[in-house]
Amino acid sequence: MLILRCPAQLQLLEETLRKSLPTTLPVLGTVMTVARGNPASHEVLVDSWPHFGIVLTRLRPEVLPRVPLPWQQNPTPWGARNWAPCPSQAHKDPRDYYTNQLSVFYRDKGALQALLEGTEAVTQGRAFQILGMQDGLDEAVQEVASARGLKVETIRYWALISPKPPQPRSQ
Repeated sequence: MLILRCPAQLQLLEETLRKSLPTTLPVLGTVMTVARGNPASHEVLVDSWPHFGIVLTRLRPEVLPRVPLPWQQNPTPWGARNWAPCPSQAHKDPRDYYTNQLSVFYRDKGALQALLEGTEAVTQGRAFQILGMQDGLDEAVQEVASARGLKVETIRYWALISPKPPQPRSQ
């Protein structure tokens, strides 16, 4: 996957994503944040440029902690685990899927399958959450998870967008 850093590329991607609202809403918000200074340390990845099949946004990997998961450490002789998060990383638990939150928009379901099955773009050693507003996303995630013998919790939500903006109330 390619990481987009160039302001011109991010602007072109933003314009392209605006044409497909509301399904691009989760990705578009992060692309706009990255294009305007990136205070949240996110990155934008595409499978190819400029004719992309999938856009993925995530926290930059160097922002995520590199602390091994508790079950990946060798236990001490009395059975206790030899692991504790660094004080500066105490809020970044590898089991916390909010720190490994991804947003995805895809034009091709095959690109989504390839992303979930084999790339390094999705950190498989951590709990993660995928946000997307397209039909078929939850089925694709379920297929890949069941093939790997993993448990997936799916939460469906609907975004309601009003064509008329709310009007201020007059007293």
